Amino acid sequence: MHELGIVFHIIKSVEEIAAEARIGRVSAVTLELGEVSGIMPSYLQDCWRWACDKHEVMRGCELVVEEIPARTFCEACGTTYKTVAHGRICPACGSDNTYLVQGNEAMIKEIATPEEGA
Repeated sequence: MHELGIVFHIIKSVEEIAAEARIGRVSAVTLELGEVSGIMPSYLQDCWRWACDKHEVMRGCELVVEEIPARTFCEACGTTYKTVAHGRICPACGSDNTYLVQGNEAMIKEIATPEEGA
């Protein structure tokens, strides 16, 4: 389960940002997660709850996951299409001369503090 390693990396990054900004507590982290990133959101949530309890700044912090849909571009005909529905083969022309343009990312989008909710 690589989700635990990802969670530890996110927590470390958030704690570094919080320390720089002199933030004592983080209430929520929003993560943009690509549809074909290979990261299981349910596993990520389970690991998140467990790991945050071990870090004072993160205790009780919510993880909000926003899914980024996977899109693939066909160099043969210029079509951009839904990756999950069609895979590597372009549905417009049948070419396999394609590449993923979005949907593999895992990025911290936003960090919220309790004061922001007040």
